[in-house]
Amino acid sequence: MKNGNALLIALGTGLAIGGLLGVLYAPNKGKDTREQIRKRSQRLRDNVRDRFQHLKEDTLQASERVEEEYA
Repeated sequence: MKNGNALLIALGTGLAIGGLLGVLYAPNKGKDTREQIRKRSQRLRDNVRDRFQHLKEDTLQASERVEEEYA
């Protein structure tokens, strides 16, 4: 499972960097480009926050199952 999570994180990071570079090289006004970067950064932040929250919940549930099994 660790390899799968690492792969997803690497993929997400690569997509974010690629998206950022695409926006930076797009023929838009600076103001529009900065707004797009801001919006994409917020979405990425929210996505990462949600994934860590799910990971935390899954870890807590697994810990509770182990406690119940061996208590």
